[in-house]
Amino acid sequence: MINIDDPKQTETTPAIWRLGFRPFFLGGSVVAAIYIPLWLVTWLLPQYSPFNTSFWAKVLPLWWHPHELLFGFAMAIVAGFLLTAVQNWTNQPSLKGWPLALTFGCWALARLLLLLPMQIPVLLPALFDALFLSTVAITLWRCIYRVKQWRNIGFPIMIFAALGINLYSYYTLLQRDFIVAHQIWQAMLWWLALLITIVGGRVIAFFTAMRIKATKAEPLPWIEYPLIAAMLLLVLQALTDFDAPVLKQALLVIAGVLHLIRFSRWLPHKTLKEPMLWSLHLAYVTLPISLLLMSWYIDDEYAYRCLLHLFAIGCMAMLCLSMISRVSLGHTSRNIYEGPNMRLGFICLPLAAVFRALMPIYFPENTSLWLWLAAGCWFGAFALFVWHYTPILTRPRIDGRPG
Repeated sequence: MINIDDPKQTETTPAIWRLGFRPFFLGGSVVAAIYIPLWLVTWLLPQYSPFNTSFWAKVLPLWWHPHELLFGFAMAIVAGFLLTAVQNWTNQPSLKGWPLALTFGCWALARLLLLLPMQIPVLLPALFDALFLSTVAITLWRCIYRVKQWRNIGFPIMIFAALGINLYSYYTLLQRDFIVAHQIWQAMLWWLALLITIVGGRVIAFFTAMRIKATKAEPLPWIEYPLIAAMLLLVLQALTDFDAPVLKQALLVIAGVLHLIRFSRWLPHKTLKEPMLWSLHLAYVTLPISLLLMSWYIDDEYAYRCLLHLFAIGCMAMLCLSMISRVSLGHTSRNIYEGPNMRLGFICLPLAAVFRALMPIYFPENTSLWLWLAAGCWFGAFALFVWHYTPILTRPRIDGRPG
């Protein structure tokens, strides 16, 4: 493989800015650890909130919470992963050095501006979010287009779509249209589910086969194409709010069943001794479980909204934690299976999903307790990552190579 880094330039670049996974995995995890406890204190104990009323008059908590967990936390992890992966896919240089620092700065400024306890123009964080996402999308497009690697061209298109959806979400804040905002949050959750469908289908079976020394389960077209189509239709249905409950229920069932069939071919029962593998499998199987449960509770709005959190925490956040733990080791030349012990973190997030999504449905009288327990487990999982991985992400590779 051609060396796409100039060693002299790389040696003078602080380690944190040498590749996209470093700042975005760390920044996204810090935001994740802080934001859920902050949200819960502000929502349930407003007298102890660090923000004054002018902040919440401008950026309402019902908008801030889903927006920042989707476009703050999740999008940071997605950006870090794709900016790192595209360099491996295409052998073209990705963002690094001061361009990476500026891109991360745009992401961080958008987060900070939405937290300031003072009146600010909403267009300001929207501008920095747009700069962040557009730079990521253009970088992915440039790398993929240069080598005509059309197999991966969907990723920059998806980021451009997320950019448009994010700008629309800021518009709903300006208009105080929280009905449309709710459609956007559902659409972005399915956007993430679609991304997990594509990326998870590529990497989970591969990682598993490599580790257990088995033959990789090859994708079956009769599963893959209908599955991706069903997930894409869920995104479009949520975004347009096309009122067809029977169609939506059918899509949820079809997608859930296809995901389960796909998952069963990846030998999940052979991963139980390896946290870096079973965490991926546990995260992925939560997706079809969420889909099927949501189809069952299609007419129960409260249960349906709770189950959105089953996907958001048990699948999306869990997969993020597992992948960033793995990628951070692999791309700093460490042994993936001999790194920091993240087993407790991998247990905490499924517990948080159960406390937040399932317990309020079946034991609603103790909802406040379940929320606090879920927040504690969530905080513990991402705080553990920050504690173990900050030294890894802020220091050069141990083999001395760029990246």
